[in-house]
Amino acid sequence: MTRHSLNDLAVFAAVARLRSFTAAAAELGVSPSALSHALRGLETRLGVRLLARSTRAVAPTEAGQALLRDLNPALAQIDSGLEALSEWRDAPSGLVKITTFHWLAARLLAERLPAFLTSHPDITVEVTAEDGLTDIVSAGFDAGIRLREAVEKDMIGVRVGPPLRTLVTATPAYWRTHGYPTHPSDLRRHRCINYRQSSGGALLPWDFEKNGHELRVRCQGPLICNSWELALATTRQGVGVGWHMAQDVETDLAEGRLEQVLDDWSPSYPGAVLYYSSRRQTPAPLRALIDFLKV
Repeated sequence: MTRHSLNDLAVFAAVARLRSFTAAAAELGVSPSALSHALRGLETRLGVRLLARSTRAVAPTEAGQALLRDLNPALAQIDSGLEALSEWRDAPSGLVKITTFHWLAARLLAERLPAFLTSHPDITVEVTAEDGLTDIVSAGFDAGIRLREAVEKDMIGVRVGPPLRTLVTATPAYWRTHGYPTHPSDLRRHRCINYRQSSGGALLPWDFEKNGHELRVRCQGPLICNSWELALATTRQGVGVGWHMAQDVETDLAEGRLEQVLDDWSPSYPGAVLYYSSRRQTPAPLRALIDFLKV
Protein backbone atom coordinates (compact mmCIF):
# COMPACT_ATOMS: atom_id res chain seq x y z
CA MET A 1 0.00 0.00 0.00
CA THR A 2 1.30 3.47 -0.90
CA ARG A 3 1.56 6.27 1.62
CA HIS A 4 -0.97 8.17 -0.50
CA SER A 5 -3.54 5.40 -0.11
CA LEU A 6 -2.95 5.19 3.63
CA ASN A 7 -3.59 8.92 3.99
CA ASP A 8 -6.80 8.62 1.99
CA LEU A 9 -7.98 5.74 4.17
CA ALA A 10 -7.37 7.84 7.27
CA VAL A 11 -9.38 10.65 5.65
CA PHE A 12 -12.24 8.24 4.91
CA ALA A 13 -12.25 7.01 8.52
CA ALA A 14 -12.39 10.58 9.86
CA VAL A 15 -15.26 11.63 7.57
CA ALA A 16 -17.19 8.44 8.39
CA ARG A 17 -16.70 8.93 12.14
CA LEU A 18 -17.69 12.61 12.16
CA ARG A 19 -20.33 12.30 9.40
CA SER A 20 -19.14 15.61 8.02
CA PHE A 21 -16.52 16.78 5.53
CA THR A 22 -16.36 20.15 7.29
CA ALA A 23 -15.76 18.65 10.74
CA ALA A 24 -13.21 16.17 9.40
CA ALA A 25 -11.39 18.94 7.55
CA ALA A 26 -11.19 21.00 10.75
CA GLU A 27 -9.83 18.01 12.68
CA LEU A 28 -7.23 17.16 10.02
CA GLY A 29 -6.27 20.75 9.26
CA VAL A 30 -7.12 20.72 5.53
CA SER A 31 -9.91 22.11 3.38
CA PRO A 32 -13.22 20.27 2.82
CA SER A 33 -12.62 20.34 -0.94
CA ALA A 34 -9.26 18.57 -0.47
CA LEU A 35 -10.97 15.84 1.55
CA SER A 36 -13.70 15.45 -1.05
CA HIS A 37 -11.08 15.14 -3.78
CA ALA A 38 -9.14 12.53 -1.77
CA LEU A 39 -12.30 10.48 -1.15
CA ARG A 40 -13.29 10.54 -4.81
CA GLY A 41 -9.81 9.35 -5.76
CA LEU A 42 -9.93 6.54 -3.20
CA GLU A 43 -13.35 5.37 -4.40
CA THR A 44 -12.15 5.46 -8.01
CA ARG A 45 -9.08 3.35 -7.23
CA LEU A 46 -11.10 0.84 -5.20
CA GLY A 47 -14.00 0.77 -7.65
CA VAL A 48 -16.47 0.96 -4.73
CA ARG A 49 -18.58 3.78 -3.33
CA LEU A 50 -17.65 4.21 0.34
CA LEU A 51 -19.74 7.22 1.36
CA ALA A 52 -23.35 8.15 0.69
CA ARG A 53 -23.55 11.92 0.30
CA SER A 54 -26.53 14.26 0.44
CA THR A 55 -26.95 17.98 0.95
CA ARG A 56 -27.50 17.39 4.67
CA ALA A 57 -25.52 14.32 5.69
CA VAL A 58 -22.63 11.99 4.96
CA ALA A 59 -22.72 8.33 5.97
CA PRO A 60 -20.76 5.21 5.06
CA THR A 61 -22.34 2.86 2.55
CA GLU A 62 -22.62 -0.86 3.29
CA ALA A 63 -19.25 -1.35 1.59
CA GLY A 64 -17.84 1.56 3.60
CA GLN A 65 -19.08 0.04 6.87
CA ALA A 66 -17.44 -3.26 5.97
CA LEU A 67 -14.15 -1.50 5.30
CA LEU A 68 -14.37 0.45 8.57
CA ARG A 69 -14.68 -2.75 10.61
CA ASP A 70 -11.15 -3.70 9.53
CA LEU A 71 -9.77 -0.21 9.03
CA ASN A 72 -10.51 1.36 12.43
CA PRO A 73 -8.58 -1.25 14.48
CA ALA A 74 -5.65 -1.00 12.06
CA LEU A 75 -5.52 2.80 12.27
CA ALA A 76 -5.81 2.62 16.06
CA GLN A 77 -2.85 0.23 16.15
CA ILE A 78 -0.80 2.59 13.99
CA ASP A 79 -1.70 5.51 16.27
CA SER A 80 -0.67 3.49 19.32
CA GLY A 81 2.66 2.66 17.71
CA LEU A 82 3.34 6.30 16.92
CA GLU A 83 2.27 7.38 20.40
CA ALA A 84 4.59 4.81 21.94
CA LEU A 85 7.54 6.52 20.25
CA SER A 86 7.05 9.49 22.57
CA GLU A 87 8.31 7.28 25.39
CA TRP A 88 11.75 7.60 23.77
CA ARG A 89 11.67 11.39 23.95
CA ASP A 90 13.10 13.36 26.84
CA ALA A 91 9.64 14.89 27.35
CA PRO A 92 6.20 13.70 26.16
CA SER A 93 4.67 15.54 23.23
CA GLY A 94 1.52 15.46 21.16
CA LEU A 95 -2.19 16.21 21.33
CA VAL A 96 -4.58 15.20 24.13
CA LYS A 97 -8.31 15.55 23.39
CA ILE A 98 -10.55 15.89 26.45
CA THR A 99 -14.33 16.17 26.83
CA THR A 100 -15.89 17.56 30.00
CA PHE A 101 -18.85 19.65 31.07
CA HIS A 102 -18.83 23.43 31.35
CA TRP A 103 -18.56 23.80 35.12
CA LEU A 104 -15.53 21.52 35.36
CA ALA A 105 -13.88 23.34 32.47
CA ALA A 106 -14.46 26.70 34.15
CA ARG A 107 -13.45 25.53 37.61
CA LEU A 108 -11.17 22.50 37.72
CA LEU A 109 -9.39 22.91 34.38
CA ALA A 110 -9.26 26.70 34.44
CA GLU A 111 -7.47 26.54 37.79
CA ARG A 112 -5.07 23.67 37.11
CA LEU A 113 -4.53 23.24 33.37
CA PRO A 114 -2.44 26.41 32.76
CA ALA A 115 0.31 25.13 35.08
CA PHE A 116 0.36 21.81 33.21
CA LEU A 117 0.67 23.54 29.83
CA THR A 118 3.51 25.70 31.13
CA SER A 119 5.42 22.71 32.46
CA HIS A 120 4.77 20.58 29.32
CA PRO A 121 5.38 22.93 26.38
CA ASP A 122 5.38 20.09 23.82
CA ILE A 123 1.85 18.91 24.71
CA THR A 124 -1.31 20.46 23.26
CA VAL A 125 -4.60 19.89 25.12
CA GLU A 126 -7.86 20.28 23.23
CA VAL A 127 -10.88 20.63 25.55
CA THR A 128 -14.49 20.28 24.39
CA ALA A 129 -17.06 21.41 26.97
CA GLU A 130 -20.55 19.93 26.60
CA ASP A 131 -23.32 18.94 29.00
CA GLY A 132 -24.13 15.55 27.47
CA LEU A 133 -22.28 12.31 28.03
CA THR A 134 -19.98 11.44 25.15
CA ASP A 135 -18.69 8.06 24.00
CA ILE A 136 -15.04 9.04 24.08
CA VAL A 137 -13.93 6.09 21.94
CA SER A 138 -16.29 6.64 19.00
CA ALA A 139 -15.98 10.44 19.23
CA GLY A 140 -12.17 10.32 19.07
CA PHE A 141 -11.39 11.70 22.54
CA ASP A 142 -8.44 10.46 24.56
CA ALA A 143 -10.27 10.97 27.85
CA GLY A 144 -13.22 12.59 29.56
CA ILE A 145 -13.67 14.37 32.90
CA ARG A 146 -17.04 13.84 34.60
CA LEU A 147 -18.49 13.12 38.01
CA ARG A 148 -17.79 9.56 39.12
CA GLU A 149 -21.39 8.33 38.84
CA ALA A 150 -21.43 9.27 35.14
CA VAL A 151 -18.37 7.17 34.23
CA GLU A 152 -19.04 3.82 32.56
CA LYS A 153 -17.77 0.74 34.35
CA ASP A 154 -15.51 -0.39 31.50
CA MET A 155 -13.46 2.81 31.78
CA ILE A 156 -10.39 3.44 33.89
CA GLY A 157 -11.11 6.35 36.25
CA VAL A 158 -8.65 8.53 38.17
CA ARG A 159 -9.89 11.07 40.73
CA VAL A 160 -8.76 14.56 39.75
CA GLY A 161 -10.91 16.76 41.99
CA PRO A 162 -11.92 17.09 45.65
CA PRO A 163 -15.35 16.05 47.00
CA LEU A 164 -18.19 18.40 45.99
CA ARG A 165 -21.35 19.74 47.61
CA THR A 166 -24.41 21.35 46.04
CA LEU A 167 -26.06 23.94 48.29
CA VAL A 168 -29.50 25.59 48.35
CA THR A 169 -29.09 29.35 48.75
CA ALA A 170 -30.94 32.65 48.38
CA THR A 171 -30.51 36.21 49.60
CA PRO A 172 -31.48 37.03 53.20
CA ALA A 173 -34.21 39.33 51.85
CA TYR A 174 -35.71 36.51 49.79
CA TRP A 175 -35.88 34.17 52.80
CA ARG A 176 -37.47 36.88 54.97
CA THR A 177 -40.15 37.42 52.35
CA HIS A 178 -40.89 33.83 51.36
CA GLY A 179 -39.95 31.86 54.47
CA TYR A 180 -37.27 29.26 55.15
CA PRO A 181 -37.81 25.68 53.92
CA THR A 182 -37.28 22.96 56.52
CA HIS A 183 -37.56 20.01 54.11
CA PRO A 184 -36.55 19.68 50.42
CA SER A 185 -40.20 19.18 49.42
CA ASP A 186 -40.88 22.74 50.65
CA LEU A 187 -38.90 24.02 47.67
CA ARG A 188 -41.85 23.24 45.39
CA ARG A 189 -43.52 26.35 46.84
CA HIS A 190 -40.52 28.58 46.15
CA ARG A 191 -39.25 30.49 43.10
CA CYS A 192 -36.38 28.24 42.06
CA ILE A 193 -33.75 28.91 39.39
CA ASN A 194 -33.65 25.88 37.08
CA TYR A 195 -30.94 24.50 34.83
CA ARG A 196 -31.89 22.80 31.57
CA GLN A 197 -29.39 20.32 30.16
CA SER A 198 -28.65 21.37 26.59
CA SER A 199 -27.96 17.78 25.48
CA GLY A 200 -31.10 15.95 26.64
CA GLY A 201 -33.37 18.94 27.15
CA ALA A 202 -34.53 17.89 30.62
CA LEU A 203 -34.56 20.15 33.66
CA LEU A 204 -31.85 19.16 36.11
CA PRO A 205 -33.53 17.76 39.25
CA TRP A 206 -32.32 18.85 42.68
CA ASP A 207 -30.93 15.84 44.54
CA PHE A 208 -30.76 15.55 48.34
CA GLU A 209 -29.68 12.89 50.83
CA LYS A 210 -29.97 12.52 54.59
CA ASN A 211 -29.17 9.46 56.72
CA GLY A 212 -29.16 7.24 53.65
CA HIS A 213 -32.52 8.56 52.40
CA GLU A 214 -32.27 10.03 48.89
CA LEU A 215 -34.79 12.54 47.58
CA ARG A 216 -35.13 14.14 44.15
CA VAL A 217 -37.13 17.37 43.87
CA ARG A 218 -38.29 19.01 40.65
CA CYS A 219 -38.79 22.72 41.19
CA GLN A 220 -40.42 25.58 39.32
CA GLY A 221 -39.51 29.22 39.10
CA PRO A 222 -38.92 32.36 37.06
CA LEU A 223 -35.79 31.31 35.16
CA ILE A 224 -34.68 28.26 33.18
CA CYS A 225 -31.23 28.41 31.64
CA ASN A 226 -28.20 26.31 30.72
CA SER A 227 -25.66 28.76 32.14
CA TRP A 228 -24.55 28.27 35.73
CA GLU A 229 -23.11 31.81 35.68
CA LEU A 230 -26.51 33.30 34.78
CA ALA A 231 -28.28 31.11 37.35
CA LEU A 232 -25.92 32.26 40.09
CA ALA A 233 -26.17 35.92 39.09
CA THR A 234 -29.98 35.67 39.27
CA THR A 235 -29.82 34.08 42.72
CA ARG A 236 -27.51 36.85 43.92
CA GLN A 237 -30.04 39.47 42.75
CA GLY A 238 -32.72 38.00 45.03
CA VAL A 239 -34.97 36.73 42.24
CA GLY A 240 -35.23 33.21 43.63
CA VAL A 241 -33.61 30.13 45.15
CA GLY A 242 -30.49 28.65 43.60
CA TRP A 243 -28.90 25.21 43.77
CA HIS A 244 -25.20 25.83 43.32
CA MET A 245 -21.82 24.23 43.85
CA ALA A 246 -20.41 25.17 47.26
CA GLN A 247 -17.24 26.44 45.61
CA ASP A 248 -19.27 29.05 43.69
CA VAL A 249 -21.10 30.51 46.70
CA GLU A 250 -18.58 30.20 49.55
CA THR A 251 -17.60 33.88 49.39
CA ASP A 252 -21.25 34.99 49.16
CA LEU A 253 -22.07 32.90 52.25
CA ALA A 254 -19.07 34.12 54.20
CA GLU A 255 -19.91 37.78 53.50
CA GLY A 256 -23.66 37.40 54.10
CA ARG A 257 -24.90 38.11 50.57
CA LEU A 258 -26.49 34.64 50.43
CA GLU A 259 -27.83 32.29 53.12
CA GLN A 260 -27.82 28.51 52.91
CA VAL A 261 -30.73 26.28 53.93
CA LEU A 262 -31.21 22.49 54.19
CA ASP A 263 -27.57 21.99 55.17
CA ASP A 264 -28.27 18.56 56.65
CA TRP A 265 -29.77 17.46 53.32
CA SER A 266 -26.68 18.56 51.36
CA PRO A 267 -23.87 16.03 51.94
CA SER A 268 -20.66 15.94 49.96
CA TYR A 269 -20.23 13.45 47.10
CA PRO A 270 -17.27 12.19 45.04
CA GLY A 271 -15.69 14.78 42.81
CA ALA A 272 -14.42 14.74 39.25
CA VAL A 273 -12.86 11.71 37.62
CA LEU A 274 -10.67 11.63 34.52
CA TYR A 275 -11.58 8.46 32.63
CA TYR A 276 -10.18 6.74 29.57
CA SER A 277 -10.58 3.50 27.70
CA SER A 278 -9.07 0.34 29.12
CA ARG A 279 -8.87 -1.12 25.62
CA ARG A 280 -5.94 0.89 24.34
CA GLN A 281 -2.43 1.82 25.35
CA THR A 282 -2.26 5.07 27.31
CA PRO A 283 -0.41 7.70 25.22
CA ALA A 284 2.48 9.44 26.96
CA PRO A 285 0.88 12.93 26.78
CA LEU A 286 -2.30 11.62 28.41
CA ARG A 287 -0.29 9.81 31.07
CA ALA A 288 1.53 13.07 31.85
CA LEU A 289 -1.81 14.90 32.20
CA ILE A 290 -3.20 12.17 34.47
CA ASP A 291 -0.13 12.27 36.71
CA PHE A 292 -0.42 16.06 36.97
CA LEU A 293 -4.17 16.25 37.75
CA LYS A 294 -4.68 13.20 39.98
CA VAL A 295 -5.33 13.84 43.67
